[in-house]
Amino acid sequence: MTDDRPMQHASDFDPEVLLIFDQYVHGDIDRRTFLARVGKFAVGTVTAAGLLGALNPRFAEAQQIAPTDARLEARYVEYDSPKGHGKARGYLVRPAKAKGSLPLVLVVHENRGLNPHIEDVARRVALEQFVALAPDALFPLGGYPGDEDRARTLFQTLDQPKAFEDFIAATQHLRAQPGTRDRLGVVGFCYGGAIGNRLAVALPDLAAAVPFYGSAPPLDDVGAIKAELLLHFAANDERVNASWPPFEAALRAAGVKHTAHVYPNTQHGFHNDTTPRYDAEAAQLAWRRTVELFNRVLRS
Repeated sequence: MTDDRPMQHASDFDPEVLLIFDQYVHGDIDRRTFLARVGKFAVGTVTAAGLLGALNPRFAEAQQIAPTDARLEARYVEYDSPKGHGKARGYLVRPAKAKGSLPLVLVVHENRGLNPHIEDVARRVALEQFVALAPDALFPLGGYPGDEDRARTLFQTLDQPKAFEDFIAATQHLRAQPGTRDRLGVVGFCYGGAIGNRLAVALPDLAAAVPFYGSAPPLDDVGAIKAELLLHFAANDERVNASWPPFEAALRAAGVKHTAHVYPNTQHGFHNDTTPRYDAEAAQLAWRRTVELFNRVLRS
């Protein structure tokens, strides 16, 4: 069942509500605390629970590419992760009638696992003539549960060192796909952006990494990065942006090729078109820049 109410925009909410929601999304406060703090903004027929409902994702309305799109071949795959949880799972998508060998892109989700939005993003990547794999870090805990609150709760119990090894295993599985060339990029969002930065450190053969509002890796490790980085930041994202100046200094000192963009008047999560924080103009520009980088670096 879909929600018949029109999707709201970030400008429809008090900035403090958005800040409290960001704290909730990232596990700094629980649901009860969120509802208590936004209670003062609940006026008239709008309740605190209603504010949360308005800010939560609406996957069906925002879907851009249907899972059954005939232009694509999409399936769930399992692969070995001996240094991680033993087995891992992801969503593998490729163009249905590709000619020649295709480059590879790993798509890394936010801190809720492989939800329908990230699957849609993987399909968008594949339509740009890449082979895309979107892993589900929650697979060892039963996979994305279909509920964002439950997913956030599960995520807090995830063994993160093993989960990172699962992402390493995903890149290996992706490289083993037939009809591909050994040029790999990664794009990630929030938690996935941070994972993208860490993969750039861990994988010397990674060609390109595009973190959307992702926190920095350990600065002492930045010199190991060989990939070209394209970093997207929201203007109103104090938590993530605080890590950027020292990260940028470390990248410059290490001679890492990188470009960073800060998108004016945007919120953390501005690329996610399932929520009111989505900013269409910024998201489309950031996506165009992302595809341009992948085309230039991964097809060279």
